[in-house]
Amino acid sequence: MISFFRSKNKFQNPLRTDMHSHLLAGLDDGVKTHDEALELIKHFAALGYEKLITTPHIMSDYYRNEPEPIKEKLRELNTHLLQHNIPLTIEAAAEYFLDEDLMQKVELKKELLTFGKKYLLFETNFLTEPYQLNDFIFKVTIQGYKPILAHPERYAYMTMEKAEALRDRGVLFQINIPSLVGFYSKPIQRLAYKMIDQGWVEMLGSDCHSMIYMKALNEAIQNKYFRKAVALPLLNNSI
Repeated sequence: MISFFRSKNKFQNPLRTDMHSHLLAGLDDGVKTHDEALELIKHFAALGYEKLITTPHIMSDYYRNEPEPIKEKLRELNTHLLQHNIPLTIEAAAEYFLDEDLMQKVELKKELLTFGKKYLLFETNFLTEPYQLNDFIFKVTIQGYKPILAHPERYAYMTMEKAEALRDRGVLFQINIPSLVGFYSKPIQRLAYKMIDQGWVEMLGSDCHSMIYMKALNEAIQNKYFRKAVALPLLNNSI
């Protein structure tokens, strides 16, 4: 199957680091076993990736993950990769859902899982703009974090005007690569295109949960908007 992905991938993918995925077994709605993760990681390698920063969900209603269990699952995955001679570097952070639990952690200055230069990946509900969004941005910023909004193109409340306001407050944007081929919907695809046209993207992520996402990732690498996005000064390869 790896040869299938290579044969389709005519454009050379310049990204060496993916910073949004769900590859720690059993922690969220991503992979369920280390072997499932292993197969996806092999495909990442075939697409030219050398480093994966996997980001399990942390949300109070569904996935009450904590830093130490996440780190333990990462150790298990890396051991599994060593046993199968897979040379990719795997690290872990988290995708935090903006809810009262996260706000409390911020207020108490509890440990938050980040990557690179204190990049903090977060998401919101998909329908309405959270009332505490601006407060959250202010508080994490003064604590030295650099907030990254995961897949801004996927939020129904998002407009280009709201996106500009968030960026003015220092929020970085991470677009999902599968969005570029309409993986979620055509309106999401169009908004992703607009953000790329404006240069409003700092990172591209796979948001990979399963092989379905991997197939979309492989297709998206041939998309003209992927090529346009990777021509921007992205941070992927510096983390």
